[in-house]
Amino acid sequence: MDTSTYVYTSYIRTTPDELWKALTEPELTRRYWGVAFETEWTPGAPMVWDEGGRRTADPGQVVVEAVPGRRLAYTWHTFTPAWARAVRLDEEVYARLSQEPRSTVAFEVEPSGDTVRLTVRHGGLVPDGLLRGLVGEGWPAIVSSLKSLLETGEELPEPPR
Repeated sequence: MDTSTYVYTSYIRTTPDELWKALTEPELTRRYWGVAFETEWTPGAPMVWDEGGRRTADPGQVVVEAVPGRRLAYTWHTFTPAWARAVRLDEEVYARLSQEPRSTVAFEVEPSGDTVRLTVRHGGLVPDGLLRGLVGEGWPAIVSSLKSLLETGEELPEPPR
């Protein structure tokens, strides 16, 4: 079993085009995730993560693949001291996390009857690493809020940290 990739699947009552918008449009990502992405959504394009006005930019943060309504992949954000302080990560945990290699997340979008199957594959993780555990907690919460937003028009409240 490949433990270097975290996989999470959900079925959402929406269309592939609406799900694509929710994955890429800043006004939507900010609602269910608290993050807005500044990018052109083309392979190789740089990505800036904006979390509540705190911007994380790095040459390694790029779009890997972008096929509207089908597949989106990008490298994961850079862990900076400012980010660690903002999310209240202690120095020891931040030091461990910042030593792990950059990972990549991919969103696979497939029609499935009256719903869309969304599979999140977060790969390149250290099997017993800190990030592997964090994404295992984070992706279900993010995808649940995304699902709620698309199906009801309201995102879920942010879970406590």
